[in-house]
Amino acid sequence: MSEPATPDAASPEEGDDEGRTDRAEQPEQTDEEAAAAREDAATRAPGSGANAVVAALEAAGVETAFGVQGGAIMPVYDALSESSVHHITMAHEQGAVHAADAYGIVRGDPGVCLATSGPGATNLVTGIADASMDSDAMLALTGQVPSDMVGSDAFQETDTVGVTAPITKHNYFASDSDEVGRTVGEAFALANTGRPGPTLVDLPKDVSFGETDRPVGEPTAPERAVPDDEADEEQVEAAARAIETAERPLCLFGGGVIKGDATEQARAFAREFGIPVVTTMPGIGSFPEDDDLCLSWAGMHGTGYANMAITHTDCLIAVGTRFDDRLTGGVDTFAPEAEVVHVDIDPAEISKNVHADYPVVGDAGTVLDQLDAAIGYGDAPDTEAWREQCAEWREEYPMDYAIDPDEPVKPQFVVEAFDAATGDDAYVTTGVGQHQMWAAQYWTYREPRTFVSSHGLGTMGYGLPAAVGARVAADDDREVISFEGDGSFLMTIQELSVAVRENLDITVVVLNNEYIGMVRQWQDAFFEGNHMASQYDWMPEFDTLAEAFGAKGFRIDEYDDVEAVVEEALAYDGPSVVDAHIDPEENVYPMVASGAANGQFALAEDQL
Repeated sequence: MSEPATPDAASPEEGDDEGRTDRAEQPEQTDEEAAAAREDAATRAPGSGANAVVAALEAAGVETAFGVQGGAIMPVYDALSESSVHHITMAHEQGAVHAADAYGIVRGDPGVCLATSGPGATNLVTGIADASMDSDAMLALTGQVPSDMVGSDAFQETDTVGVTAPITKHNYFASDSDEVGRTVGEAFALANTGRPGPTLVDLPKDVSFGETDRPVGEPTAPERAVPDDEADEEQVEAAARAIETAERPLCLFGGGVIKGDATEQARAFAREFGIPVVTTMPGIGSFPEDDDLCLSWAGMHGTGYANMAITHTDCLIAVGTRFDDRLTGGVDTFAPEAEVVHVDIDPAEISKNVHADYPVVGDAGTVLDQLDAAIGYGDAPDTEAWREQCAEWREEYPMDYAIDPDEPVKPQFVVEAFDAATGDDAYVTTGVGQHQMWAAQYWTYREPRTFVSSHGLGTMGYGLPAAVGARVAADDDREVISFEGDGSFLMTIQELSVAVRENLDITVVVLNNEYIGMVRQWQDAFFEGNHMASQYDWMPEFDTLAEAFGAKGFRIDEYDDVEAVVEEALAYDGPSVVDAHIDPEENVYPMVASGAANGQFALAEDQL
């Protein structure tokens, strides 16, 4: 008899609690109780491989996992039913992996997702690749056909280890019931050791069913994977001398500052020496954007003043960034006047894309403390004139836009309206496209881990499942807003059923221009306006569709609608969807053409 195929994950009938996790009913543990529970999980005899997998999660302190049930992963799910780990059934495996990714970003610990073999595992691939590109800590557990059937093209068999090897920090094929628990524990610990990233454990069904009494132990990463936090003193001293003698120093804070929990040190360093700050997109929130030192984020659609600062700095202090091409533009013209101090935990990133004059390998927070101590009192750079220049650029290239009440609504106005109506610590998730850029440009971010997006891979459809993960991870008194485009939202809209089932208080704002807008913008600029396959005038009415899912739907057609809709959508206790019909011709500016110099940004299409 065939294994059951990956099931549909439709919402349960009214009154049916299957698949639901009511977080409000979960008793909170004290720190002592949590530690005792982890120790119990680490030391008890599990009984089976599947129980060992679950015990390893419990020993690691995992509270929540996201997944979709299926044949080869069924033994693990059976064990999970008796676990303290709360499982949230998603509508699609891609939704599960994005939710786990966002959960981990918000919590600062690896998110966990599960899927069955074959199509279940391959449906995780996009999300695993996304986490890999963004250095997000995550653990994926996949079912696999029995060991003696591997390689036989059995039903729902895929070489999951082979498929995911290029996109994981490390992956494992579990071959022994006695070892599987320790393997899962190691994979979890490794995901968040050094430079974070996704790991995966493939679980053949016979290994899950197999008997074992071996305790899983405390989750531990391999010793060889644990980097030194402190940088070499000679590297630090050389970098410190370069900073001291700089006339136009600039801090560039990347995603590694946030992932390394180094925002406190980063803020203290910049403020102590009066050094202006630019962030990358993954680094948004590492430094408060309403601070006078902050020039917001740089790159293709970064602010003009951030890109001007990078163009004219003579000492770029880059911390936790891999110098992605969307940041640098043409590498040969990036920061052309600067000596580059590059701080990173991963030595492979040093001089990979941009030459580092002063390489400093170590933990972001630790190295910033070392640099702070190494810069002599009274030897700090004099940055007053440089700060004044940066302020002039801010005045010269403001992030403003024109409003005509008789014209279609500008998306920037909608973003700013939601920002004004929410707390400073609200979480914002996005899909990928123009709406992502507007959400990054026109929302003021003050705290780390509050901008949750797909950066390196650029995964459309990320926003809604990420909002589910962020909402589950977040404190209940902090708002979760998801900005989506119409094309992006449609890709994972099924996860709205999960938000309804779980009664998650999220607000999805669809900036609906009836295009995949970034493609349309590039077609206008570089393909003579040929809108081949980019016009989406066949979209459903998302507010009506939201109601069909059981969510609350709202619609914005004109400026007079905005204030009331924002207030009502945020006040609604549960998932709501705002279908905001915006100006279909609005473009994202500033824009640095692909491969161009950062200082040559365009403010209109005719400047490209």
